[in-house]
Amino acid sequence: MKISNQYFKYLGWIATVTAFFMYVSYIPQIIDNLDGIKTNPTQPLAAAINCFLWVCYGMLKENKDWPISIANAPGVIFGFLAFITAL
Repeated sequence: MKISNQYFKYLGWIATVTAFFMYVSYIPQIIDNLDGIKTNPTQPLAAAINCFLWVCYGMLKENKDWPISIANAPGVIFGFLAFITAL
C-alpha cells in the first residue's frame, strides 16, 4: 500500500502541534519551581538536549525538515527553563 506524500505532510504538522502542547505542559512545573516546590531537573534537561539535537537535525538537512525543527524548538526553551528553575 502506497501512502501519499500529502498524508505525510498532514501527519508531520499534526505531530508538530501535539509536540508543541507536550512541551508547553512544562509551564506548571516551571511555576511550581519558581514558587519553591522544586522538581527533579533531570528529565527536563534530557528533553531539552534531545530537542536541541532534533532541531539541529531538521535545520542542518539539505532540505530543511521544518516539522521536526518547529515541533522540538519549544522543548529546548521550556526544557531548559524547567531545568534552570528546578535548581
